[in-house]
Amino acid sequence: MVVFAAVVMMPAAVSAATRIPLPQPRPAALAPAGQEGRQASETAPTMPEMPTAPSACRLALTDAVAIAPSVPAITGPGACGGDDLVRLEAVVLADRSRVPVKPAATLRCSMASAIADWIRTDMASLAEGLGSRVSELDNFDSFECRGRNRVAGAKLSEHGRANALDIRAIRLANGRTIALTDRNVPHELRETMMKSACMRFMTVLGPGSDGYHEDHIHLDLAERRNGYRICQWAIHDPMPVVAPLLPAERPTEASPRETVKGKALEAPPEHAAASRAASPRAVPVASPPAQVVPDARKVVPDPRKRPAAADAAGKTGSSPSASGPSTRLSTAKPVKRKRRRHSDMPLFLRPLFD
Repeated sequence: MVVFAAVVMMPAAVSAATRIPLPQPRPAALAPAGQEGRQASETAPTMPEMPTAPSACRLALTDAVAIAPSVPAITGPGACGGDDLVRLEAVVLADRSRVPVKPAATLRCSMASAIADWIRTDMASLAEGLGSRVSELDNFDSFECRGRNRVAGAKLSEHGRANALDIRAIRLANGRTIALTDRNVPHELRETMMKSACMRFMTVLGPGSDGYHEDHIHLDLAERRNGYRICQWAIHDPMPVVAPLLPAERPTEASPRETVKGKALEAPPEHAAASRAASPRAVPVASPPAQVVPDARKVVPDPRKRPAAADAAGKTGSSPSASGPSTRLSTAKPVKRKRRRHSDMPLFLRPLFD
């Protein structure tokens, strides 16, 4: 009976225990020191992060303008990066055809929108004038955390802010490639592209700018004081097919050449005859006097030294012409020696020189 009573009363005891109320959790104000934050964080519900509202540029850059999905903001290293970034994959033309950007460019939304408007408006009409349409945009460089022109220690480039794009060429649907810096592309066509780019972008750098942009064009939207723009894109003419190795022949009717001293040289006989026939008033040019060159085998005496024959003639009072022609080859005048005056000599020496 005792066992039967215990078995019957056990479920009742368990149900009664489950109905006993538990104490309420201790309020945060009365929690021990150091546990307030932990209890509050455990009891407070986690709120989801609110997404930032899309910018006006992001709302305007729809799939009808460009295929440019948003990408997360880039922060660092240093001042590199930015927010409101997109990956420009293609530009959509008015006829719904797409112009792929190869490779896809990581840009700020404002820069991507400017590239899309330039392709859709200016380059599309230019290609239409050539009987085709734009089919591809050759992307040389977009976002890259680096200094200007990749020079170590240089100021941060607009590429590091995702605010610049380098373009090498634009390809058309008919298979033609228009390289923006190719000298063989017609001058007028490149000039038209240059003017349109300089009207839309704050910085345009190409050939002739700084030596780093000879094979591509740099475009960016850098903000400067008073809206200052930079447009440096030289339109070079094509190189000659064969470079001239020698100067052109001198025409027969040309006047005689002049020397450095301003004296005219004698023209060749055929040139002189042609010149006299073409110009009756031409004055004949006199030939320069012939110069007598002494024989190298003969010894030329030093003009500073007086020959012995001259000394003898001077002492005897006779002239060199009396004994024969002069053997002196130099035309220089002999140096006259100053004789010492007798008045400067002592009295006992004057009779010896009289």
